[in-house]
Amino acid sequence: MEKTRVPARELIVKQLRRLRLAAGLTQEEFGKLINYSGSHVSAIELGNRAPDEVYLTRADRALETGGLFMALLELAKREAEPTWFRPWLDSERTATQLRCFEPNLVPGLLQTEEYARAVLRGDVTLSEAEVERLVAVRMERQKILEREDPPQVIAVLDELALRRFADGFAEIMAAQLLHLVALAERPRVSVHVVPASLGLHIGLSGPFVLARAEDGGWTGHLENQLNGTIVERTEDVATLLARWETLRNEALPRRQSLDLIKEIVQPWT
Repeated sequence: MEKTRVPARELIVKQLRRLRLAAGLTQEEFGKLINYSGSHVSAIELGNRAPDEVYLTRADRALETGGLFMALLELAKREAEPTWFRPWLDSERTATQLRCFEPNLVPGLLQTEEYARAVLRGDVTLSEAEVERLVAVRMERQKILEREDPPQVIAVLDELALRRFADGFAEIMAAQLLHLVALAERPRVSVHVVPASLGLHIGLSGPFVLARAEDGGWTGHLENQLNGTIVERTEDVATLLARWETLRNEALPRRQSLDLIKEIVQPWT
């Protein structure tokens, strides 16, 4: 009979309790060791509260696991990622440069949590739990921007993607644009806006992202309504690079783009 695989997050909870008991510690005693209350430990072991990185780092140290819980946490994060998206995430995590174009939305790497949640809630096929799982995955992806050696991110957006101030969404959109400005002030993040006055352009065919690996090679990613497609064929990557250069040349310079974003958001703040 085939064994049922235990999800990594459930395994973390089971192992936390097992190793605590093996060490002869009560929940209160263990909590004192890792600077948490006994009720906090209880909530985690009952599955009512998810352990975060700080908790698991301290648990690894107190129980001398050799990093078991942090390794399981990384596995749990991978399990939460959509299967079809994992190959691209591998390219994204190891990229030295990311070039992205978005005609309709702010790119996922630059989204606020509330903006991401609002976009994902537009998919009526997703439950609230699935929305929250995908939001968590998106926020986890953004940690590459906080590394000591973050990739260079160059984003080109259509101006109309920045003007979606519909009723009930204006506050979220304003916060998103302010976040975009803050990110674009970083030395390794550039945001460029294709002005609405340009009219029709090749980018309206759809969004795409290009990742440059350490060896200088490029990989592309196309996302559609159902999933996404990795682009590796030399000719196809060359086409995406050429289209990206066209869009980058049509977009406003970095400083002018930031001024436009500030102008758009100013009436809403």
